[in-house]
Amino acid sequence: MDDALLELLEKLAKFGEDNDTRETERPKRMLNITRDTGRLLWIIVRATVATRILEVGTSNAFSTIWLADAALSTRGRVTTLKLNPEKIALARANLAAAGLDVVVEIIEGRAAETLPTLPGPFDLVFLDADRPSYPTYWELVVPKLRPGGILIADNVISHAHELQDYLHRVKSHPQLFAVTVPIGNGEEIALKLDDRLETSAHNALANHALQRTGGSRYSPPRR
Repeated sequence: MDDALLELLEKLAKFGEDNDTRETERPKRMLNITRDTGRLLWIIVRATVATRILEVGTSNAFSTIWLADAALSTRGRVTTLKLNPEKIALARANLAAAGLDVVVEIIEGRAAETLPTLPGPFDLVFLDADRPSYPTYWELVVPKLRPGGILIADNVISHAHELQDYLHRVKSHPQLFAVTVPIGNGEEIALKLDDRLETSAHNALANHALQRTGGSRYSPPRR
């Protein structure tokens, strides 16, 4: 990430903070992620080489820019969902200023209605929208997340009381392995497990243990 883009992000961060101090109506507030959360998203996209990225909740594209800049290095694209047309206009302008509009598709509409229309699969999904709808979004995005993909949700510490249902669903899902990370407002990061890899790893460990104890080699049943 170059200095010019970091300077733009700092400008947007300060704009969001000043705006949210003045505005009392939620639709007019930016409600941006923290700077550290942005860096975390950038690192995860780069580290996992994510190319198909979905963001639920664009605001003015502060978080989108972090995702999109990382996606440039993976030759990826970001699909982001937003309902508010005024914020969409802000997001488009900010993405253009960042030179990242070419790798981002903004889909206007209610996320609960647009999510079912997206083909998937996605490598990474970031939830940062209306918190009461997180369980609804969860039901829609988990099937579209590829095995080995990452699901990240914002505000899980700052608004933990509102997200108990979501957190229970994520932590109890047999195909997700999750951890709460105390960065920014709190990020719940979940890995979607690949059943085939899990079975293979389990069998390999079982065979290794049997060989060390002199037991017979494990062979899975024929199908």
